[in-house]
Amino acid sequence: MLNIVNKSPFAGSAFDSALKTAEGSILLIEDGVYAAAKGGAAEARLKAAMGRLKFYALVQDLEARGMADRVIDGITTVDYAGFVDLVTEHKTCQSWL
Repeated sequence: MLNIVNKSPFAGSAFDSALKTAEGSILLIEDGVYAAAKGGAAEARLKAAMGRLKFYALVQDLEARGMADRVIDGITTVDYAGFVDLVTEHKTCQSWL
């Protein structure tokens, strides 16, 4: 399953809920990419989940927030074409709102 998180880990519980219950992969988009920042408040929680989840972050959203050079090691960056590929590679998608 591809889990898509578009909310900041600092706004609501979508990110933490996804970490706790998701299976497969998590794609961070829009403000969700704040979770991908090295040294950020969500880094430890994200790294703890890396053993069971694969993480991706949308590069355009990272760039728009000035974070493209601060991505946690182990997170794969994808562009819009990569986003489409992830959707087609996974049988189901879940958006966390």
